[in-house]
Amino acid sequence: MTPPVAPSGPGLFAEPDALKPLAERMRPRSLDEIVGQQRLVGPDQALRRALEAGKIHSMVLWGPPGCGKTTLALLVARYADADFRAISAVLSGLPDVRKALAEAEVNFAQGRRTVLFVDEVHRFNKTQQDAFLPHIERGVIIFIGATTENPSFELNSALLSRCRVHVLEPVSTADIVAALKRALADSERGLGELQLQVSDESLDSIAQAADGDVRRALTLLEIAAELAHERTIDEATLSQVLADRTRRFDKQGEQFYDQISALHKSVRSSDPDAAVYWLCRMLDGGVDPLYLARRMTRMAVEDVGLAEPRAWRMALDAWDTYERLGSPEGELGLAQLAIWLAVAPKSNAAYMAYNKARDAVRKGGTLEVPMHLRNAPTKLMKGLGYGKGYQYDHDAEGGIALDQQCLPDGLEGTVFYEPVERGLELQLREKLLALRAAREKARKP
Repeated sequence: MTPPVAPSGPGLFAEPDALKPLAERMRPRSLDEIVGQQRLVGPDQALRRALEAGKIHSMVLWGPPGCGKTTLALLVARYADADFRAISAVLSGLPDVRKALAEAEVNFAQGRRTVLFVDEVHRFNKTQQDAFLPHIERGVIIFIGATTENPSFELNSALLSRCRVHVLEPVSTADIVAALKRALADSERGLGELQLQVSDESLDSIAQAADGDVRRALTLLEIAAELAHERTIDEATLSQVLADRTRRFDKQGEQFYDQISALHKSVRSSDPDAAVYWLCRMLDGGVDPLYLARRMTRMAVEDVGLAEPRAWRMALDAWDTYERLGSPEGELGLAQLAIWLAVAPKSNAAYMAYNKARDAVRKGGTLEVPMHLRNAPTKLMKGLGYGKGYQYDHDAEGGIALDQQCLPDGLEGTVFYEPVERGLELQLREKLLALRAAREKARKP
């Protein structure tokens, strides 16, 4: 289907191209020009069929930077033959929202639809998000919100219930290379008139440096074109352009929590290669190394536990080492810790025992301490039976008074700690099983 004429109004397609950066000039003007996102807009996909039929719905576009969220919003307006209005939650406040909605009301009264695009919508607070609700319900606007953050956490449920969430993925290296080649060949909007010489290997390097972000890749290509010597983008040029390449990371966003989760679960799965990789990814992203030291100490306690008690000491030593050495030397200590935790035998038995005991305390109320375990520092307390019948274990055969009850009445015989058959806990398990069997035998009449 050939898309209809670009919508009128302040949509980006109507602006002159002369002063626009390459990434803006090369913005796709039809669904066929989009690179990546074939799961959404590929041939015969549901969203594409809806757009081509002009059946547009309010939506939230969730994906990383440069994956095509703004482009898709513009194309929604174009295929729906609707006016396009854009506001940024970073730069706009409630007055800007009200103005955009008032303009949409005028269009609605005249029988024309308005696509209202809200970039970084997660930065709006609940009151600002609620302002859109009645206008979405009445059909005054086709709402499109773009966000790099998980909508489940950042958008209120009322707004989400009125929109369909579409997840956009980072664009693959191969798709980014295709976008770069299109820009190099396009004489109208791209760099075709320059007749630049650039190898496939160089394009691949630019695409990899862009890290899933098409806009970033086109910006890097434009800079390389400006620095090119004799119309050739060679290795020396690329080394200048890609000198400060960085990976996508948000120290307070979902990527942060996804990656610390990946580190923890790699340790738990005894995969040292994955553990040290995710550690390096987080260090590369600027995470405080002391935060990672604290989290890995938690892993030593929760997931390694008594199967290898030395893991606790090593975690604290790695933490202390980083505080003494700083970066980058101290990071090696953290890397060694991640590897050690991953290869160590695992047990969460102590962690589970703590949780079970805590639940028993919360559910059981104030259970009394058995009389024979109570302290009896005064004559009155002794007369009341405090401490009566207590057996001093060191005087018992084998050093354990097997028939002595230590849990409160009602919990006697309860098992909280169940050692696993790994590491040191294998020995603890054998000892405890024998001890518990002996106690049960001793308590029988």
